[in-house]
Amino acid sequence: MTSKTLTFSVRPRGKPVKKLPEELSLSSTGTSSDLYSQLAASSKTSIHRLRITKGSDGSLVPNTSSVSISDTGLRDGSSIYVKDLGPQISWRLVYLIEYTGPLLIHPLLYYYYTSSPSSPPNQPTTLQTLTCTLITLHFAKRILETLFIHRFSAATMPLFNLFKNSAHYWLLAGLAIAYSTYCPDPFYTTLSTKTPPQTTNTAPHKDTLPLLTYLSLTLYLLGETLNLSTHLSLRSLRPTPTSSKTRGIPHSLPFQYVTCPNYTFEALAWLGIVGVSRTLSSIVFLCVAVGQMGLWAQKREARYRREFGGAYKKKKSVMLPGIW
Repeated sequence: MTSKTLTFSVRPRGKPVKKLPEELSLSSTGTSSDLYSQLAASSKTSIHRLRITKGSDGSLVPNTSSVSISDTGLRDGSSIYVKDLGPQISWRLVYLIEYTGPLLIHPLLYYYYTSSPSSPPNQPTTLQTLTCTLITLHFAKRILETLFIHRFSAATMPLFNLFKNSAHYWLLAGLAIAYSTYCPDPFYTTLSTKTPPQTTNTAPHKDTLPLLTYLSLTLYLLGETLNLSTHLSLRSLRPTPTSSKTRGIPHSLPFQYVTCPNYTFEALAWLGIVGVSRTLSSIVFLCVAVGQMGLWAQKREARYRREFGGAYKKKKSVMLPGIW
């Protein structure tokens, strides 16, 4: 292909971008990532804050080296709109901050309430110890997966999302479940005891539902193991960091039945935690988490259908087989 210089008219969308040039010239053999790089350099703005759309139809110009300028449909004299997305933060860092909250909160509150001086002493119950162990292991696993397994198609997200996402984990999965599980509160009780709640947790309550405990532990182990398996399957579609923006169709067995079995098994593991914790706060967290993951799964199904067309086998259920 013969290279020629293309000149684009540059316009801001929304809040003005400082030092944004009115025109930009680029070789026709360049890529869309070259377009982002030049605009970022000219405006002295982080490339991750920029979103470029075509003036003709408003469609997104992706920031990738695999798409050439000609593939975007831009021509000499075309108009492009540039939007400043505001402060950004990396996806990986957001995940690490989210999961660190409950990872620290549960053991800290567990040891605080069960080790604080009192007469008689507060003895942790078997279910309290199990709950702390399961939740701590769950979030330790999530952090390790974030560091060594997950690939992210986008480098950053808006900084505001950090506070919204962290509230879900720090407040619901962290403080709410921890307080209701470990706190020797006169209003605290679980299904594991039929005795009146006490102001102090003087002795381990007898677990009157041992079969529920064993079943819950089985669900937890099964859910966590299968969840890890699906994450490894998804990683195999993006074997290197440079291929993290390349999407593929997962074909392992669980993906034949639902769009996002990783969410299915995440919910299964948390159902096991609910069966051990037996607190209202853990049920609330599970319901909120399932609702959010279900919405994400619906978007993933729509994206698969849009990107892969007939090559993708459409799923009737996105997360919960036969239900959702």
